Amino acid sequence: MGLNTNERRGLLYVVIAVGMFATSPVLVRLAYPVSAFQITFWRMALAAPMVFVLSHVLQQPIQLPRQEMGRFAVYGLVTALHFLFYIASLQFTTIAHSLAIVYTAPIFIAMFSVIFLHEPLARRKYAGIVIAIIGVAILAGFEPRFSRRMLFGDLLALGSALWFALYSVIGRSQRDRYPLLTYVFMVYGLAALWLAPAAVLSFKPNYTPMSLLGILLLGIVPAGIGHTLYNAALRRVHAAYANLIATQEVSGGIILGLLILHEVPSANSIVGALIALVGIAAVLL
Repeated sequence: MGLNTNERRGLLYVVIAVGMFATSPVLVRLAYPVSAFQITFWRMALAAPMVFVLSHVLQQPIQLPRQEMGRFAVYGLVTALHFLFYIASLQFTTIAHSLAIVYTAPIFIAMFSVIFLHEPLARRKYAGIVIAIIGVAILAGFEPRFSRRMLFGDLLALGSALWFALYSVIGRSQRDRYPLLTYVFMVYGLAALWLAPAAVLSFKPNYTPMSLLGILLLGIVPAGIGHTLYNAALRRVHAAYANLIATQEVSGGIILGLLILHEVPSANSIVGALIALVGIAAVLL
């Protein structure tokens, strides 16, 4: 059965979103030496007003769900933790490690669906989970440059994957309850509020023109545009397809890291990432 126009549009949205996502690790590196708390706060604080302006341009006013602010506060916290763990991981480990581990998130989504939504998982998909775990093991366990610092970064990336899984499940669950721009404005804005105290406490006057540019582009490109399009795609196409396409951020991020930052991935990083992607595809398809 062919895809309808709405589904094709959803696939187009997620393909564009992946192109936006792929810029994220390079932009995070450009934002250094600013702390992860500062970078994450500004990323969310810039994305929220961008969505607000877009809502007025498209004449789709934000409808504040005052009666459910507690629920959205939790959604904002999940969003804040996903981005914070991801950005912090890039201070300790490589782009290849961080992205490959973060994109084990679809596996957690499948598992959460079994646990919380009581949606059965086909037996053959467990094989995909095992393959993905093997890929991550190759990625990290046989890394010739592996160190405690890299291990800490990998663990942060794993935490980001868990929060990304919850972020995705929440986004799917709310797609019929609130308009897209209302939903993303609320989660971005509340994520920024959660991060604000840590950003204030960790402030240092170490901003440079390059770090300011990196932070500005992080708020606009992968967050304001990329994640908004990703949430839009989830409303039009099956989440399995959206997640499968989104894993290609791994490829894009590694390529941009090589071209712009000259960060050359090790051979087993490439092999491990490819095996992990094969396992993820087996789970999603």
